Amino acid sequence: MHRITIVGAGFGALNAVTRLRESGLSADLTLVSRRPEFVYYPGLIWVPSGLRTGDDLRINLRQFFKRMGVTHVAAEATGLTNGGRTLETSARPLDNDGLIIASGGRFIKKLPGIEHAITPCEGIAAAQAIRDRVRAMDGGTIAMGFAGNPNEPSSMRGGPVFEFLFGMDTQLRREGRRERFKLVFFTPADKPGNRLGPKAVGSLLREMARLDIETHLGSKLKGFSERQVTTEAGSFDADLIIFMPGMTGDTWFDNTQLPRSPGGLLQGDAQCRVPGFPRVYVAGDAGSFPGPDWMPKQAHMADLQARAAVHNLVAELQGREPTETFRVELLCIVDANDRGMLVARNEKHNIVLPALRIFHWMKRAFEWWYLRQYR
Repeated sequence: MHRITIVGAGFGALNAVTRLRESGLSADLTLVSRRPEFVYYPGLIWVPSGLRTGDDLRINLRQFFKRMGVTHVAAEATGLTNGGRTLETSARPLDNDGLIIASGGRFIKKLPGIEHAITPCEGIAAAQAIRDRVRAMDGGTIAMGFAGNPNEPSSMRGGPVFEFLFGMDTQLRREGRRERFKLVFFTPADKPGNRLGPKAVGSLLREMARLDIETHLGSKLKGFSERQVTTEAGSFDADLIIFMPGMTGDTWFDNTQLPRSPGGLLQGDAQCRVPGFPRVYVAGDAGSFPGPDWMPKQAHMADLQARAAVHNLVAELQGREPTETFRVELLCIVDANDRGMLVARNEKHNIVLPALRIFHWMKRAFEWWYLRQYR
């Protein structure tokens, strides 16, 4: 029996569990995460409006682990020793014959005053904080924006900000109080949403103009205060600031000798291997991979990378050459609570379809379909 350890309980980690069992490999699987639960982060956009609650998005994984024969260790990874064969955790050391790291990234919280901003993709509590703040407001300015990692611009997750922004517009209109609020979008990028493709940039900006959403683009951020956003071009007032900073690697990576990218992520190759560490793989937001600069940090990409990582790890354990690579593609619906814009991109094509109600319902149907495997 091979011993395989997986770090994380997000999209890439759970996909790796499923793929490993589908491979037929005889293996003891151990998964390390703080809690035996999965949070469906794409659904956070619907928490402020009440379309989803935290309980809707928090999935208890105990039954899934039981079905898959997974030993769950409720702990945090703290380091790596023995050439990758021993994962150090806050509970105990775990020896392995193969390791898949899918523990995600962390947001860079270095801007002065960033404690005054809510980072929505930090989890359910953050989305609920947005909900509660907006419910308590009689009016005012809500500013939403994102930035990248200056050392690795692709290490960012800006797409959800567009969804929170358009969703907030829809919510306030439904509540009959949109005229009492100013919505502002800000980012240091000149072309926000460029990773979605050139077609998407124009569509997003036109939609903001149509909805009377003010924009502040192309100026480096300098910091926040309780009621203000400051950029190199000047400052503007905001009663609520929602901000998605760039991403970097998890802190426990510092206690390893694993190679890092300029932005602090784990370096992965085209097969999702961590160079110099046999049978150590990385998938999802934790890794930096070769590919186009628009390669997304999204759940779909984590699933594709986890699939390649499993295929190659199984090959190694069976004495074969790991040759599987992953497709680079972006597939998302930019949702606005009652409609959605479909965006798809690969190395040959870029498709942007206008916001339609059917795409909103497709996104909700996909959520049900995806989560049923873990319930």
